Amino acid sequence: MLLSIIVIAVSVFLWFRRKRRAAPSAAQLAAEGWLPPEQQNTDRSFADHEAIALVAALKRGDWQPAARALEATGADWDRRSALAGIIADEAAKEDVWLRAWEAARPGDAGAALVKAKAKVTVAGQVRGTAWAKDTTAEQFAGFHRILEEAREDFTRAVALAAPEDPTPYIAKIPLYTGTGASHEQMRELWAEITSRTPYHFGAHSSALWYWFPRWHGSEELALTFAWTAARTAPPGNLMTMLPLHYWYHHMDDDAPEVAYRSVDLTTMINAALMDVAACRPDHPSLPGARHLLAYLLTKQERYAEAVEQFRLLDGWIAATPWTHYTKPALAYCTYRNEAITGARRASR
Repeated sequence: MLLSIIVIAVSVFLWFRRKRRAAPSAAQLAAEGWLPPEQQNTDRSFADHEAIALVAALKRGDWQPAARALEATGADWDRRSALAGIIADEAAKEDVWLRAWEAARPGDAGAALVKAKAKVTVAGQVRGTAWAKDTTAEQFAGFHRILEEAREDFTRAVALAAPEDPTPYIAKIPLYTGTGASHEQMRELWAEITSRTPYHFGAHSSALWYWFPRWHGSEELALTFAWTAARTAPPGNLMTMLPLHYWYHHMDDDAPEVAYRSVDLTTMINAALMDVAACRPDHPSLPGARHLLAYLLTKQERYAEAVEQFRLLDGWIAATPWTHYTKPALAYCTYRNEAITGARRASR
């Protein structure tokens, strides 16, 4: 018995020593171009310089770059939705510039869209992110009051938008989720969206939340929605990320390590990697997909593949799963460094 304990202790010691030797120092990481936690940007998931510039302008009270950016998206509905969300987040903090925009351009579709989205953002801030049992009656009352106000804003945004523009319909999904719209109402809204843009990842990701058991669906409905999109969308639309999103949000917290190496999860990750490889490089949802894949690949001990993703992401970490940690930059660097160490060790 004593001999067995000694053998195990020696084995563990040697394993830790090998791991420590393989781990790169901060100086080595810096020399290879990897950034430390304090240099990770926690506001963006990628180097979106246009968004950074227009947010800076909005903070100065200048709405015109935001208006021009929305107009320039044309029929790139993925980009239009992403930019509208960024601008609306700023309007939820301070809307003096938005009121100036509306006054200067009455009937501007972009301003109407931003106003409606900002109302939903404010409503979410009033409610908070706690479970229903931990949310006060006052928070719920404010939440529902603001969402009811947002209905009129969305009606106006839809009326002002170009007929082919799905963006105001997509932006209504959180409103439907928050107000508990019926399944029939949600499916009617979904028909409006998919008739205009059948493979909009942001729309699918937002709608998946509606079908989550926590909101207005069930495990069966959520998985059916996710897998239908994943199996029918052409490559490059990132729909294979939807089953992974469901797995992460419902399995990750309590999953044993062995669950990360299951055949099902491996199959999902492999399909998502092919989808990511086929995706256009400037797709606004691509970095988010890479962030989740980098995390899951590290958990699977597929370190070299994880490093490939981390290399494309380093410096910009405002994405799942890092945003779920109290110290996102530290969490990101911990997993990134584990992947780098693991890849190095495997190559020796």
